[in-house]
Amino acid sequence: MLQPLLLTLQVALLATLIAGALGIGAGHWMARHRFAGQGTLDAILVLPMVLPPTVLGYYLIVLIGRNGPIGRWLDAAFGIQLLFTWQGAVLASAVVGFPLAYKAARAAFEEIDPRLLQAARTLGSSEREVFWRIALPLAKRGIGAGLALTLARCIGEFGATLMVAGNLPGRTQTLSVAIYSAVQAGDDPLALTLTVIVSVLCIVLLVLANRLLQSPRS
Repeated sequence: MLQPLLLTLQVALLATLIAGALGIGAGHWMARHRFAGQGTLDAILVLPMVLPPTVLGYYLIVLIGRNGPIGRWLDAAFGIQLLFTWQGAVLASAVVGFPLAYKAARAAFEEIDPRLLQAARTLGSSEREVFWRIALPLAKRGIGAGLALTLARCIGEFGATLMVAGNLPGRTQTLSVAIYSAVQAGDDPLALTLTVIVSVLCIVLLVLANRLLQSPRS
């Protein structure tokens, strides 16, 4: 029981870091620019949120499998194979969690008064300085809430992770997959215990997200 918990936390934290970094970057860029086809691009970026996990998992297998374009390149250049590894589970969770981080970051950046950013540019600040010293601090609560939701989503991820990483005890078996295995084996006490653990972790993160969103902005 401890092994799936530790692996889940490892996978979820790394996936949240990846999804968070990409989501913040994409959210900031989308909040600053207006262009034709922006709505279509936004729909593509949030697509993992609504696609069936099996469809998303299949897309990932096609891309990172040994015969996929990314998988073939990784194998030839670095000898890396992501299928049926915990790193593959990280990738699957990051893809699933990305829309939550992205939407929260974009909304947070769009709430910033553009006059504040323009004033900083007028005073000689570079775009990098405007982002790190003004935009990011002002958007930190919304981004923090989004990251909490992303982490909760990554902890509970099942479908895409099962397809990409499989169900290898001690190697790729996360909490959600372990619950599935316990139910299949008829081990109801273990399934109930793992379910309670996942539920408690997600509730804590949801409470944290709500507090971040309800707190007054500094």
